[in-house]
Amino acid sequence: MLDLTLLEKLCRAGGISGDEGEVRNIILDEIRTYADEIKTDGLGNVIVFKKGKERPKKRLMLSAHMDEVGFIVTDITEKGQLKFACVGGINDSAVFAKQVFVGKNKIPGAVCCKPVHVLKTDEKGKNPPAESLTIDIGAGSKEEAQQYVSLGDSVIFDSPYENQNGRIISKAIDDRFGCLVLIEMIKSELSYDMYFVFCVQEEVGLRGSTAAAYTVNPDSAIVIEATTAADLPGSEGEKKVCLVGGGAVVSFMDRATIYDKEYYNLAMKIGSEKNIPVQTKTMIAGGNDAGAIHRSRGGVRTIAVSVPCRYLHSSSGLISVSDAEAVYSIVNELATAIIENET
Repeated sequence: MLDLTLLEKLCRAGGISGDEGEVRNIILDEIRTYADEIKTDGLGNVIVFKKGKERPKKRLMLSAHMDEVGFIVTDITEKGQLKFACVGGINDSAVFAKQVFVGKNKIPGAVCCKPVHVLKTDEKGKNPPAESLTIDIGAGSKEEAQQYVSLGDSVIFDSPYENQNGRIISKAIDDRFGCLVLIEMIKSELSYDMYFVFCVQEEVGLRGSTAAAYTVNPDSAIVIEATTAADLPGSEGEKKVCLVGGGAVVSFMDRATIYDKEYYNLAMKIGSEKNIPVQTKTMIAGGNDAGAIHRSRGGVRTIAVSVPCRYLHSSSGLISVSDAEAVYSIVNELATAIIENET
């Protein structure tokens, strides 16, 4: 069983792209006594080597990213309001009227928006663009705000972590869930030597994985992620992408990667033989660190395995515990099968 208490700790931590330190420290504390070698590179990626019972002929890398979407403070107005920019892809509808934490001291704030009572006719029913909004921390002036906040401070969603009735709702499930899977594998007894990478800056362009894949130089890679589940009213057929409760999600293609077809078929075969629920991502959308990893050096055979998540890149991602367990199971089986098939 996955350690969902640890998942909560990871999700509650703050770590937008380029400011993943709090998350990294949690991970290092968890794996320090289990890993055989740990390195943190210049960008902040954590690269881990774990010995197994046997040494494989080819090198397998498992990857997840530490960063989450959020905001960064760009200006402080004369009245003490904070101007901000989005870090990562966040829909305008997921921004306004949300509670947030600002900076390392996690100063509470709220994203300002006009009350419905004073909206003009042409403003009603529209999501105000994020660049038009500010964050209110309760300061009455620029000077007061500057006592607590500086330009460049990170801003994260302030949202509860809920685990009830087999469903988890939280910010940052993308991709703290993937980090949890890697931690659990590092703590386990492996059949073969493997490399594990906790990447930075995925949400702003796969930057950490570009460097990490070059360093590790793997022959094969498994990326563990959270992917969009659009199984909601108004979505039909392939537009649902994947289903919460439908099992682990395996992709054949997204906007960044065409995945290794043999690995895709292997994942589906393992799911069938081991009775692990597996589903296909049915829409060519999104992307993840595989986009950088599979093009590294001379090319890397790559597959992504994801947990389906509703409301991705918002304050309230929703996943199923059964799907999370399915991802962990299929990744463990797939890692061993990939090594054995190529040894």
